[in-house]
Amino acid sequence: MTPSVRAPSFRLPALLAGLVLAAAPGLVLAQAPASSQGARLFNMQCKTCHGEKSTPAGPSLTGIAGGPIAGRDDYAYSPGLKAKGGTWTDAALDAYLAKPLAFAPGTRMMVAVPDANNRAAIVAYMKTLK
Repeated sequence: MTPSVRAPSFRLPALLAGLVLAAAPGLVLAQAPASSQGARLFNMQCKTCHGEKSTPAGPSLTGIAGGPIAGRDDYAYSPGLKAKGGTWTDAALDAYLAKPLAFAPGTRMMVAVPDANNRAAIVAYMKTLK
């Protein structure tokens, strides 16, 4: 008698689904900025002036995302930023980080973040600061 050959017990769709799920974290990070990448960039580029508490060098950015522009009571904002008005939306934060003086003429922030991916990551991180 010839031994019978059995098909493998796994199913191809289940195997493919597992492969897709295993690859998904990398795919998600490639598509959306990770706040962890933003935290690294923030600590390198922003933290010198923007700490947990406001100082004369810059306001704390805790709770800024979604809040009013120049809205913290514990910081003396420039007339340029006060005149801007509005809300710190993702688009406003991106525009300010890209070209602070173009966004709010007269602002005291002179440091720009020219790379769009870096700005998006920093904004994603800022949204976690509560």
